Amino acid sequence: MTKIKSFVFDTDLQNFDQQVLQASFRQPVLVDFWADWCSPCIAIAPVLSRVVESFEGQVLLAKLEVDEGDNMKLAGQYRVRGFPTIILFRDGEEIDRFSSARPAQFIETFIEQSL
Repeated sequence: MTKIKSFVFDTDLQNFDQQVLQASFRQPVLVDFWADWCSPCIAIAPVLSRVVESFEGQVLLAKLEVDEGDNMKLAGQYRVRGFPTIILFRDGEEIDRFSSARPAQFIETFIEQSL
C-alpha cells in the first residue's frame, strides 16, 4: 500500500520560514491565515484543501491559525487585515493574495495563474 502524501499542512511562526518561504523555491505555497471563530474561514477550508489536493503537489497549502502562539506576528508582518486571507508565495516572496471565502473555480484560476 502506497502512502499518500497530503499537500495541506499546519504551520506556525517557528516553522514558517522553512515550511513556506524555503518550500516556495520548489513549488508555490498558499498560506491560509485563518481563525477558528471566523465563519468564512471555516467555509473556505474544505474548498481550499480539495482544490490544492487536486493539483497533486504542484502547489502546497499551509494553514496558519492566527490565534495560536505568536502566529499573529506573521499576520501583522504580512499586513493581513481580515480573515481568511490567502497569500501565495513563490521564490520566498508574496506574489498574490485574496481575502474572504471564494468558490472552487476562483481558487483554481488563482493557482493556475501562478504555475
